[in-house]
Amino acid sequence: MRILLELPAWLGDAVMSTAAIENIVKLNYVDSITIVGSFVSIEAIKNFPKVDRVFVDDTKTKNNRLFSIYRLAKSIGKHDIAISFRSHFSSRLLLFFTDTKRRYLFDKKRFFGHQAERYNAFVNSVFNMNLDTGNLKLCYKPKIFSNPTIGINPGAAYGNAKRWYPERFAQVANELAKYGDIIIFGGKNEIDIANDIEKRLTIQNYKNIAGKTTVSEIVEYIAGLTLFITNDSGPMHIAAAYKVPTISIFGPTNPKETSQWKNENGIIIRKKLTCSPCMKRQCPIKTHDCMKLITAEEVIEKALTFLSVKQ
Repeated sequence: MRILLELPAWLGDAVMSTAAIENIVKLNYVDSITIVGSFVSIEAIKNFPKVDRVFVDDTKTKNNRLFSIYRLAKSIGKHDIAISFRSHFSSRLLLFFTDTKRRYLFDKKRFFGHQAERYNAFVNSVFNMNLDTGNLKLCYKPKIFSNPTIGINPGAAYGNAKRWYPERFAQVANELAKYGDIIIFGGKNEIDIANDIEKRLTIQNYKNIAGKTTVSEIVEYIAGLTLFITNDSGPMHIAAAYKVPTISIFGPTNPKETSQWKNENGIIIRKKLTCSPCMKRQCPIKTHDCMKLITAEEVIEKALTFLSVKQ
């Protein structure tokens, strides 16, 4: 049986879908899997077992998107089942145009719980099974560092409200550099934030790799870390897949839905305010207290417990 999977567009969502994808891979009657999705999602998932064809969906950048979706669908070819982890109208069109007998589109209103659980419940409904939501999985080998290495990730693609402050990340990095080398992470749209942190550093044992790495390199770097300090973001879920000790800083988003899945080495720092989680890209009441009230000192305190440092 040939399966077509349309991946979630966001990196974090794609990683959270991997427990469900792994359950598909385990099905004996599934012979091969074709994946289609955004560039970052494809890069994260492309070396999964049974994945033999990949298609990057760049139709959003085309002048005539409808025709581009049609051409993409026809280039993908024939499959027995088409499954989309997305619920957008463009996904409905893509599946409609494919040469497929059975088509299934994720309905975010139908499934509940953590996003990894929701994706897995969706897959269970498609294949009429009742498999547990296992660990997240990525198929890259961790980088081996010569020294203990602490990663800090100040970005978050969804919006500014999810981002803790560069000066506080810098304060944390300056303190923790006594116990390991520091790596500043970030995508191409987060270079300015990473540079803002870098200019505040008073240490020498750091590397700023923001905007300088491929998706596969980001996965390998994160997988090899001693400790990861991050906003709620795609890289946070990469760390969960490798059980990397992680401090996740949450503000406007809901940890019940998007926290690290099954990472017993991860903790969350957040303030339980009446306005949180608001799920907004920008703070609707202009205070940003959900992030502002989180101090560098409390992040450092938690980090030192991970690093087994006596205070």
